[in-house]
Amino acid sequence: QVQLVESGGALVPAGGSLRLSCVASGSIFSINTMAWYRQAPGKQRELVATITNIGYTDYKNSVKGRFTISRDNAKNTVYLQMNSLKPEDTAVYYCNLRNGGGSYVEYWGQGTQVTVSS
Repeated sequence: QVQLVESGGALVPAGGSLRLSCVASGSIFSINTMAWYRQAPGKQRELVATITNIGYTDYKNSVKGRFTISRDNAKNTVYLQMNSLKPEDTAVYYCNLRNGGGSYVEYWGQGTQVTVSS
């Protein structure tokens, strides 16, 4: 079994920065993709950023240049550095792990609240 535990969510003013962390524990395959999603009130969950086990990254257009996803494979940890935060970034942020390659098992963290005040 795999567990994902997020941390780092907070209330910050617009223009501020936060770093989210997600620690994965359990049976983690060497080939995997980790990601951050977010869900704002009344909206669908959306993909924010992904990173593969070899460091290939991809971002939602609206966060490009402001957010950076990174990972430490030795610690099974993924990070999301968020700069120049905007009120529209307010959401619950979820860590996601696709454990495996073409055939994977998907896991979710419990979420961490990010609130950006205007």
